[in-house]
Amino acid sequence: MSMDTAAQQDPFDTVLDIQMPAEQRVPVVFASPHSGCYYPEDFLAQSALDPQTLRRSEDTYVDDLFAAAPAHGAPLLRARFPRAYIDINREAYELDPQMFDGPLPVYANVDSPRVSAGLGTIARVVSTGAEIYRRKLSFAEAERRIEGIYRPYHATLTRLIEETERRFGCCLIVDCHSMPSIGGPTDADTGTSRFDAVLGDCFGTSCAPFITEAAEKTLRDLGFRVVRNTPYAGGYTTRHYGIPAQGRHTLQIEVNRRLYMNETTHRKIPGFTRLQQDLTILIATLTSLPTSDLRP
Repeated sequence: MSMDTAAQQDPFDTVLDIQMPAEQRVPVVFASPHSGCYYPEDFLAQSALDPQTLRRSEDTYVDDLFAAAPAHGAPLLRARFPRAYIDINREAYELDPQMFDGPLPVYANVDSPRVSAGLGTIARVVSTGAEIYRRKLSFAEAERRIEGIYRPYHATLTRLIEETERRFGCCLIVDCHSMPSIGGPTDADTGTSRFDAVLGDCFGTSCAPFITEAAEKTLRDLGFRVVRNTPYAGGYTTRHYGIPAQGRHTLQIEVNRRLYMNETTHRKIPGFTRLQQDLTILIATLTSLPTSDLRP
C-alpha cells in the first residue's frame, strides 16, 4: 500500500503542495483537497480502522489525474493530509458533538447535513460508514487540525484566487474530486451505480453556465456519461468561493474511481493513463475559455 512517508517530527510541515506553472497564463486555479495520503502516526493510533479502510474516503490519485494543469498555465493546489483526518471541503467547524469528550463552542455548526451523515470537518465515519475513532476526541484536537491544516489550505487557495483576479480580472476555480463507483451508506444514492463524471455548480449558482456547458460537452465528446449536481452539487469550496457576479467562478468535478483504480487495493488500473489523457483535454478546454467571458 502506498501511503506518504513524510517526516514524523512535525506533520504540519507537510500541509499542502502547490504546483505552479513557469508563468500563470490563464485565470484558472485547480485544487485537489482530498487526494492527500499522509496519515500521521497519532491518527492511526486513534483509529479503530486499518489503514486500507481509512483510505476509502481518499480521492486517491486525483492530483495525478489533473497533473497537467501547470503545463497549461494554471496552478494546482494539493492537500497532503487525507479527508479522514480533516475535511477541508467543509466549513471550519462543522462538528458532531457526539464525537467529543466535552461541549463544543457555540459557533460550531452541529446541525448540518454533513455532520448528520458523519462527514463533518472532522469525520466520524469513512465513506463505507465504518466508525473511525476508538474513543472520543477533545475539542483541542479538532482545533489543532483546523488551525494547522484547514486554515493554511484556505489561506493559500484565497491567495491564489486573489493573485489571479488582480492579474486577469477574474478567476475560475476547478475543484477536483473522485467518487466511489456505487453510492455508499452515507450517500443519497445508496447502492446506485454512478455516472462517469459529475459536474457540480450548485445548480447553476457557483459559475457561469457556459463553463459547465463547456466541461460537459468536452467530457461527452470523449465518451463519458456525465450528469450535473447529482449526487454532488458542490461542497464548501464551490459554495463559498463561487461568486459569478464578481467574476469568481467555481466548478466541482467528480470522476468515477472505477475508471482508473481498484477501489479495494487502491492500485491504478490500465484505464488510468486514458483517463489522465482525457482530463488533460478537459484542462485544455477550461484553460482556453475566453477571459473576457469570465469577467463580471
